[in-house]
Amino acid sequence: SFAYFTIKDRLPQILTKVIDTLHRHKNEFFEEHGEKGIEAEKRAISFLSKLRNELQTDKPMTPLEDELPDAALWNQYLDYQRNLPEGNGEPSWFQSPWLYVECYMYRRIHAAIAQNPPIDNFDVFKEGKAQNFFESQEAVTTLCTYFQELLKNIKNLDEEQLRDELFKLLQVSLWGNKCDLSFSAGEDSSQKSSPLQSLENLLPCILVNDMEKVWSLLVNAKKNRTERSNIRVDIILDNAGFELVTDLVLADFLLSSKLADEVYFHGKSIPWYVSDTTKHDFNWTIKQLGSANHMWMSRCGINWEGYLKKEIWVFCDHMFWTLPHDFSSMSEVAPDLYAELQKSNLLLFKGDLNYRKLTGDRKWEYSFPFHQALNKLHPAPLCSLRTLKSDTQVGLKPGQGEQLQASEPAWMVNGKYGIVQFDAGL
Repeated sequence: SFAYFTIKDRLPQILTKVIDTLHRHKNEFFEEHGEKGIEAEKRAISFLSKLRNELQTDKPMTPLEDELPDAALWNQYLDYQRNLPEGNGEPSWFQSPWLYVECYMYRRIHAAIAQNPPIDNFDVFKEGKAQNFFESQEAVTTLCTYFQELLKNIKNLDEEQLRDELFKLLQVSLWGNKCDLSFSAGEDSSQKSSPLQSLENLLPCILVNDMEKVWSLLVNAKKNRTERSNIRVDIILDNAGFELVTDLVLADFLLSSKLADEVYFHGKSIPWYVSDTTKHDFNWTIKQLGSANHMWMSRCGINWEGYLKKEIWVFCDHMFWTLPHDFSSMSEVAPDLYAELQKSNLLLFKGDLNYRKLTGDRKWEYSFPFHQALNKLHPAPLCSLRTLKSDTQVGLKPGQGEQLQASEPAWMVNGKYGIVQFDAGL
């Protein structure tokens, strides 16, 4: 399975890169913290080398021994895995659900750093995320320019033109999801070409296209809004770098076209899956744009800082997003987050990991209904924007998946195809 190759090849590669990153920052740790910095770096590296060895030799998963706030929940989840009726008793790296194993590795990487002050706030993935952003400069510039030009006339657009622009920016945000560093094991995945030019050619690669449904939901909310009702959209973020910029542009468009009054962004509370967005990445990206020496880029960044100050944009990073649970257990494990999402008119879930967690990462029949695969997750209408990089997919037309499988065996994992998949909720 694709999961097997991920665990066998990609995860050890990622761990090796993390160890290498710590090595390269040795001098910096020494300059900032003296001998204590060097000691901490050595301890973290030995912790990570042990982790890599456990992974490669299929050792059992061990309980977390740190004092971090989510440790108890992780250890309860390990017990749950141990007691699964169809399980092998002791979950190990190659004998456990892929989703759990992968999340567990990132949580252990976090522990290696967090348990070793004074380097406990170091993000081992920060460089890669920044590099992806800088190497995608041309695409970022193109997108910001396009958007600022659009804003000049946005008040004069009729309904059909507004709809076309929404569809365009939804697609840019969808294909922005190709820039995923955990998928390329940290190798370059920046956006080099113009994100707008290729949309026509990529349309046939959208296997489920529910953009119409997203539009009618938003436009009806806009028509029926009263003084007291705010239209709220929540974006559950995926990657930092270029993808994040596509999400921010989409969010600004929703505000500027009055399809939304406020946007809530949900990021990760710890460094996660190499390129996932943390609060630091979110603020850093907006600052980078604000101080860019390109007029339209800096205009975007300055406007977005303004939205954050006025709290019409809000960044949240609930611990639940970096737990091993799939989303069907959110109402039990994180009832506060579930209640928060219920206030939304539309939830946009970005990316592959979110899709795996939405559908429980199971090997469903391709045509199994999306609504049913979501199981108990129906806080509000939701839409997944995802390029396919793992072998789970639901809600296709009968025969569609089988046809793709016959003509292109890697269709589920090569990142070529995407979905804009909507569920109306309850």
